[in-house]
Amino acid sequence: MQNVLGIILGGGEGKRLYPLTKHRSKPAVPIAGKYRLIDIPVSNCIHSGIERIFILTQFNSESLNRHILLTYKFDGFHEGFVTILAAEQTMESMDWFQGTADAVRKSVRHFERHVAEDYLILAGDHIYQMDYRQMIDTHRRSRADVTLAVSPITPQEAEGFGVMRVDASGRVVDFLEKPKPGTDLSPYEVPGELRDKIGLKDPDRTLLGSMGVYLFRRPVLHEALKDHEKQDFGKHIIPAAIHSMRTQAHFFDGYWRDVGTIGAFFDANMDLLSNTPEIRLFNEPIKIYTHSRFLPGSKILGVEAECAIICEGCILEEASLRNALIGVRTIVQKGARIENTYIMGADYYDRDPEAQLKERDPSWPALGIGEDCVISGAIVDKNARIGRGVRINPKQPHENYAGHGYMVRDGITVIEKDAVIPDGAVI
Repeated sequence: MQNVLGIILGGGEGKRLYPLTKHRSKPAVPIAGKYRLIDIPVSNCIHSGIERIFILTQFNSESLNRHILLTYKFDGFHEGFVTILAAEQTMESMDWFQGTADAVRKSVRHFERHVAEDYLILAGDHIYQMDYRQMIDTHRRSRADVTLAVSPITPQEAEGFGVMRVDASGRVVDFLEKPKPGTDLSPYEVPGELRDKIGLKDPDRTLLGSMGVYLFRRPVLHEALKDHEKQDFGKHIIPAAIHSMRTQAHFFDGYWRDVGTIGAFFDANMDLLSNTPEIRLFNEPIKIYTHSRFLPGSKILGVEAECAIICEGCILEEASLRNALIGVRTIVQKGARIENTYIMGADYYDRDPEAQLKERDPSWPALGIGEDCVISGAIVDKNARIGRGVRINPKQPHENYAGHGYMVRDGITVIEKDAVIPDGAVI
């Protein structure tokens, strides 16, 4: 797909993912214990033969820049690249990106240097595995100006999506951005003839929601971006395109999650622990690419585990795990009980990790999870130091409750990156 350019939007503040976005951009947030969110769309692009990729960033982009630099290196005989485009001041504009469309508008001069028939616009905070070649085929067979990836949803889910109305051929004829509760959605239900055509069998999923994946013909995108008042794809560009351009829907019925909130992010990671997760990490042909760390296999000493994923480079001694996702380089000491929790791991070892299990400075908790800790319903961000006998559970006085080094969001206790939780603390 040398004639398609991939453009990944990663410049938002990520307020709903705070405090995970306190020190990093949304696409740099770690998922599944060893990856970053940005690895999902980049890997999808590579598997789809799209190897010229731009990532548009604005906030807290240092860790994302470093990850991209260390991970996606194509050889000198290869034309592919993954390049960060940070918001920049120019003679034409001194402002930050004002929305998703504005980000593309202000970066488009960098795209013009590359020959491409189509531009594929992607979000940087979704979890899914998709072959974009099928979408490109839909786009070109239908001779569309714009093609939108859509996923079947229920009416109860509609308020979080842009909802499409399509005709029997799959052409988009109307668009409703995040309808309010009580809105009559019956005109937007998928026609029966089309349900049969795309094999949509679930009777509850009667609507089509936008996945935030857009494919534009190159001249069409340039034309759509001329109006500087249109700053967002979902709110401005797509509704206008539907009424003035040939806009086609591409149907995707696989696993897809928007992880823009703490609750959704937590649930998506916990989904990986099920017996038959909908997203397939253990699938060699469609692997997720990430930074190579060259860590040893994890050492498991007398651990009881039920439904757990333990990434490389960990040491766990006489701990109990239930529905636990343990990230790289995590140290879990004796007597710790961890359930319904995602521990992101660490960027480094405190010192010799095996010695760390035996001795430490009592005034400074060791990196990782201390002895006799009980952790439930939590996300523990990277490089956290959890002291001996700490109790962490989601029962807090109110939503958005915050303490020193932690916060409660969507009923999930989030221990911040580099936080130090002293011995005996109860959260």
